[in-house]
Amino acid sequence: MKRALIVGGANGIGLGIATELAKRNEIEKVYIVDKSEVLDEFSNPKFESFQFDLTSEDYSIFDRFQDVDTLMITAGFGRLQLFRDMDESMIQNYFSVNTIPALRIIKKFYGKLEKSDSDFYCGVMVSISGFMTSPFFSVYSATKAALKVFIESVNVELIKSGSCNQILNVSPGSLRGTSFNAGKTDLDTLAPMANEIIEHLEKKDDLFIPQYDEVFKNVLERYHKDFRAEGIHSYEYKIKSGRVK
Repeated sequence: MKRALIVGGANGIGLGIATELAKRNEIEKVYIVDKSEVLDEFSNPKFESFQFDLTSEDYSIFDRFQDVDTLMITAGFGRLQLFRDMDESMIQNYFSVNTIPALRIIKKFYGKLEKSDSDFYCGVMVSISGFMTSPFFSVYSATKAALKVFIESVNVELIKSGSCNQILNVSPGSLRGTSFNAGKTDLDTLAPMANEIIEHLEKKDDLFIPQYDEVFKNVLERYHKDFRAEGIHSYEYKIKSGRVK
C-alpha cells in the first residue's frame, strides 16, 4: 500500500482508517473524498481532501485517483425508524448514498481490480444488517443487502478472470466511536477496529464480520433457523435497548 483513497473519510470509521494508514511510513498519500470537510483537529499532512456529494450525477472526480493502490468506501448513513414513519423521499436517498456510489466507484477502478499481476486493495463498509431481518432498519438493511450480494458476485467474476484481488465486505454491528446515528468520532476508540480492517484488506479477504465468534455466529444461526422469530427478537431488542427514539 502506497496511496489510498477513502470515500467517506471525513469522519467515523473512514477517518479512523485514513488516520491509521497515514501513520505508516510506506503510505505516501491518503486522499479523502467526502461531502464534509475533515475537521482541523483531525488533519494530517498526508491527507488530501476533496468535497463531493455522492448523490451527484457526475463521478468524473474519481478519474483523478488512478495512482492509488487502495480503495476503501465507508460512506453511508442510517437511523432507527419504522418504515411507516419514513418519508418516501428517504427511500431514494438511502440507495443514492449507501449503495449506488459503491457500485459506480468500483466500476471506475475495476480495471485495477481485474489485473492479475498487480495488487489492488479494495473494501466496502457494509453492515451485519445486510445479512438478516432488521426491523427499524428496513430500507437501510435493503441498501446493505444489495451491497453484500454485489460484492459476492463481483468477487466470483474476479476469481474467474484470473485476478489476484478481491473486494472486502466489512460487516459490523454498531461500532463505538463513530459518528453514525449522530455520534461523535473518537479516533482512539476506532483505532483497533481500523487496524483490523486494514489487516483484512492487506490479506485480500472477501469478508470480515467483527465479533463474529462472540456475537454474530449465533445470531446468524438463529436467523437461518427461523428468520421470522429472529426478526421479532431483533425488534424487541431494539425497543429494550433505548436506541429507538
